[in-house]
Amino acid sequence: MTKQLGKPPPRYCQRCDVRLSVKRKRMKFCYRCGVTARKEQSDRHHRARLAKTYGLLLDDYDAIYEYQRGKCAICQRATGATKRLSVDHDHRIGAVRDAVRGLLCSKCNGMLGHARDDPAVFERAAAYLRSPPAREVLK
Repeated sequence: MTKQLGKPPPRYCQRCDVRLSVKRKRMKFCYRCGVTARKEQSDRHHRARLAKTYGLLLDDYDAIYEYQRGKCAICQRATGATKRLSVDHDHRIGAVRDAVRGLLCSKCNGMLGHARDDPAVFERAAAYLRSPPAREVLK
């Protein structure tokens, strides 16, 4: 049996019923609906992870976000517009609702992790920034 040559039948977006381009061979959605579908899937995953890991509802996350005026609690620069702010929690307590401390950008969250949540590390870092040892040595 040989393949029949010719144009494949037209395919349509599963959301908006617009005809799909031939280039979107394996896609279920047009470009716009695909973007929307990925955003919705990301939001569902985020809600599920908040609930499973920290016992938080999306309303809880949003309340913390509003309390922090929509910025990372440490650097005050990151807003979560491009990448959501991470839920910071006290590792000694575990990943439960009572352990949640706030929302941080990934850089600040990593900084806390590298310092192992030890305030003395940050005190030494602040002292270092105020008075670098090289300035004394190179006078």
